[in-house]
Amino acid sequence: MKSALCYVGNKRLELQPAKAMPPAPGEVQIDVAYGGICGTDLHIFHGAMDQRVRIPQILGHEMSGVVASTGAEVASVKAGDHVVVYPLDSRGETPADRGHSHICRNLKFMGIDSPGSFQSSWTVPQENVFLLPPKVDLRTAALAEPLAVACHDVRMGGLRRGEVAIVIGGGPIGMLVALVAREAGAQVAISETNDYRREFAHGLGFEAYDPGDQRFADWIQQQSGGSGADVVFEVSGAPAAALAMTGLLAIRGRAVLVAIYPKPVPLNLFDFFWKELQLVGTRVYERQDYHRAIELMASDTLPLKKMITNIVPLAEAPQAFDHLRGNPSAMKVLIDCR
Repeated sequence: MKSALCYVGNKRLELQPAKAMPPAPGEVQIDVAYGGICGTDLHIFHGAMDQRVRIPQILGHEMSGVVASTGAEVASVKAGDHVVVYPLDSRGETPADRGHSHICRNLKFMGIDSPGSFQSSWTVPQENVFLLPPKVDLRTAALAEPLAVACHDVRMGGLRRGEVAIVIGGGPIGMLVALVAREAGAQVAISETNDYRREFAHGLGFEAYDPGDQRFADWIQQQSGGSGADVVFEVSGAPAAALAMTGLLAIRGRAVLVAIYPKPVPLNLFDFFWKELQLVGTRVYERQDYHRAIELMASDTLPLKKMITNIVPLAEAPQAFDHLRGNPSAMKVLIDCR
């Protein structure tokens, strides 16, 4: 028997026994090494997704691991390979979805709609398994999924070398968006209200400002020659940020919506008219973004190790979730599932 971290409702997590599932044809059995605690996992833990999650549910979708065995008809990986898992199950895609499998109508998300990666052994379809280059550390590789989110956001924003980019919100995804944007050649600043996160951003080499700080406006003016930012990534989820983002943009700038807004919020539509702005929605990632994330990890050009706040054993994961509740000083906490 193996162990698995299960959400059992009412803000409770339990470590429960889980049977290792031998791979069927077309499946891969993985010994999970590390799993990252995501904001979605915290939402589930807080009961915000009880209408969707089947309780008890094994959480987790950010992970890295080692192939333990493969079923028949699997040729892409073999036992001993280091891998990550693309946790979107789009097998319910229909022609009406226009081939956009990452946002198809019947999309299922592993770790939400089916058992996830916070377990010692995880068996998944081979098409969801991505091979890692040998030199990518398994701890860093556990960031592949959120890094793919950032790669998707930057790609959808059409960011070009030399442009000025603002990231609103300095949480884990915001920091990764900033890192990918800078790697793409942009001049990047982070807008963040929390003192600790601004200092963390400084440690990564970014300019970071409180949104009300005059130095923030001065930086945008200086970097853009007075025209405004080319791209603003809204990652905070704060209605005030959604209202303010258009004022930061230059003529024909792009506002990239990364955060999830479950309810309508005010936008300055006059700015969209007056400056011919674009609003770009982004949702998770596509397979090419996973490939790009792995490529960036292999290049070792991003300071991803600094994003890892702590690593805890699977047995201590419930306490880690409690610690993360309302704790802005944590970036990415990994669970050692071995």
